[in-house]
Amino acid sequence: MSDPAPDYLRDPQAIYAESFAAIRAEADLSGIPEELHRVALRIAHAIGDAGAIADLTWSDGAVEAGREALERGAPVLADSRMVADGIIRARLPGANRVVCTLPLGQVAGHAARGGTTRSAAAVDLWVPFLDGAVVAIGNAPTALFRLLEGLASGWPKPALIVGMPVGFVGAAESKAALIDRTPAPYICLHGRRGGSAVAAATVNALCGDAV
Repeated sequence: MSDPAPDYLRDPQAIYAESFAAIRAEADLSGIPEELHRVALRIAHAIGDAGAIADLTWSDGAVEAGREALERGAPVLADSRMVADGIIRARLPGANRVVCTLPLGQVAGHAARGGTTRSAAAVDLWVPFLDGAVVAIGNAPTALFRLLEGLASGWPKPALIVGMPVGFVGAAESKAALIDRTPAPYICLHGRRGGSAVAAATVNALCGDAV
């Protein structure tokens, strides 16, 4: 005789409400400006750990800069398809274009010639879109490093950098470099944690989705 099916919550609205009630109960938002609360809660939800909020860092005016850019229709530049696919298009306030150059055919050859990753090579193709854009990096530390190199060399300045690369090699260091250089307003997490879901969640939070 088979075991009965486990009982679990099925109502999507109830799941949503319980999730954010649990996050709010566990989260310490005391050191987070009110305009960043939605971002902080969304990051905790994406990671599955309210403790991640302690690693959140930002520059002054970052939320306002990101929201204003989105409202005026600025593009969102994503370092991976997972980031791009995680952004909820229907909530983008300015019919914003979401651009991911990683799948383009010339990227692999460009990476091979430059002795770098495809993620870094794909960032070179952002230049025509960068001015006033919202950048969302949630996968490759090399993408964030390459963006910082490009901005230091005179590339157009984005309105906001969401710096959430993940991993054991370069993730913490690339985010530390972003914080140290501050070439544009930024929101990021200290350390190794991050990921495509976290970067996309941050953009979605800037669009004003409810939590």
